[in-house]
Amino acid sequence: MELSSILWSLFSMLIPMLLSSLIRQKKSNPPSPLPPGPKSLPFVGCIFQMLRNRPTFEWMHKIMHEMNTEIACFRLGGIHVIPVTSPEIAREFLKKQDSIFSSRPVCMSAELRSSKYLSAVLSPSGNQQKKMKKIVISSVLSPAKHRWLHGKRIKEADHLVNYILNQCNNSLTGGEVNIRIAARHYCRNVTRRMFFDKRFFGRGTEDGGPGTEEVEHVEALFTILDHLFAFSLSDYVPWMRSFDMDGHEKILSMAVGSVRKHQDPEIDRRIEMWKNGLKKEEEDLLDVLIMLRDGTGRPLLTTEEIKAQIMELMLAAVDNPSNAIEWVLAEMLNQPELLQKATQELDTVVGRDRLVQEFDLPRLKYIKACIKEAFRLHPISPFNVPHVSTQDTIVGGYFIPKGSHVLLSRLGLGRNPRIWEDPLKFKPERHLEDLDELKVDLNNQELHLLSFGIGRRGCPGVQLGSTMSIMLLARLLHSFTWEIPRGLSRIDLTESPLFAIAKPRLAIL
Repeated sequence: MELSSILWSLFSMLIPMLLSSLIRQKKSNPPSPLPPGPKSLPFVGCIFQMLRNRPTFEWMHKIMHEMNTEIACFRLGGIHVIPVTSPEIAREFLKKQDSIFSSRPVCMSAELRSSKYLSAVLSPSGNQQKKMKKIVISSVLSPAKHRWLHGKRIKEADHLVNYILNQCNNSLTGGEVNIRIAARHYCRNVTRRMFFDKRFFGRGTEDGGPGTEEVEHVEALFTILDHLFAFSLSDYVPWMRSFDMDGHEKILSMAVGSVRKHQDPEIDRRIEMWKNGLKKEEEDLLDVLIMLRDGTGRPLLTTEEIKAQIMELMLAAVDNPSNAIEWVLAEMLNQPELLQKATQELDTVVGRDRLVQEFDLPRLKYIKACIKEAFRLHPISPFNVPHVSTQDTIVGGYFIPKGSHVLLSRLGLGRNPRIWEDPLKFKPERHLEDLDELKVDLNNQELHLLSFGIGRRGCPGVQLGSTMSIMLLARLLHSFTWEIPRGLSRIDLTESPLFAIAKPRLAIL
């Protein structure tokens, strides 16, 4: 088709949409005003401003700062996008009116990632979402399953120590360690072990590090995370999807394909083993999902549902813990007194004649405080996963139309100067009074920061995510001493990934 014909077709489609938008605006008479926001054009809203101001989250936060507001409204196409930096208003969304804001948006990135909404977290509200959520909570991330998988997690915690130890070729000078690779390697190994009862898809490397397959797998997972709900044009102007003007769909499709290339053959092979009677005992979570049955004895999940849900859980477990621990260690290297406090606590609670175990974790209050401070100051993403309003409502005195996308700002909540003293300073002590010595839980129910989601769409893996985060940091700090790389006097927190010099700290290593 000639370019002129394409342009005429697009123009012809815009005319009725524009008229419809004007009619709706004229008829509507909301009981309260919309949250403040930039001026928008009919039909397209602030799409052009969004495209001119990348990254979008910085533009949104800048507008909110200039308007001195903790809730705003950006109309993108036909969607009202509502970012929030106020914990009080955030609690109204996710606690007081949780039932209204418990759905998810229909958009390209979520559709691709969830195999057309087959999984629990990213699917809009409905029977499929309820079915998968129930399975995840009762059969995958339940307290009983958490205890059942304890041995697999410990295997990978031990492997983490051995991997770092292999980087220390000379115990006198230590070895330079890429903390990002080590942290992501650990997080991914834990989930691979839990689902597939294996550490590597390939052979790994001689020092116990990730091989080519594992590197490709993790890079693809983070590519998906980087582009999930990433303000793609087609999410707000759906008829533009076929043009893929920002290239997001191509990037996501390739990344999803890369992840599935490694995971799906494992799943298909295991299903065949159960069908052929070669497997008779459940040994990991993949076995559990395969053997779920409905009331008639038939498989509860299809193969595609299993694949979609495992990918979702793989994505959910890799980013938050590894990001937080990289930032904690960077901050500690710049503030050695924090590192000293953490190691003193470890020596008091654990001693120096054994490695940290999961039963130690609840008592490591300072370690937990350090991780919560990283969640607050250095979140993995600027916004949480969007919530969608299922009906018109009033929140904080503002009208929130049905279909609005509500974005709780991890940056805005965690750095809100009204809530936090010295919000840009890394101060773990600010969390100590809120921590329970009997629990492994890094959540914040008051939404002064966003570690794991709360409410009906809250993260079902809080216990697993908290356990992985605390164990990762505790094993690194207890087993090794850490120093700034030679030739540097300070870690530049704007640079990444983090490199640090590790030396064995325990005589038992």
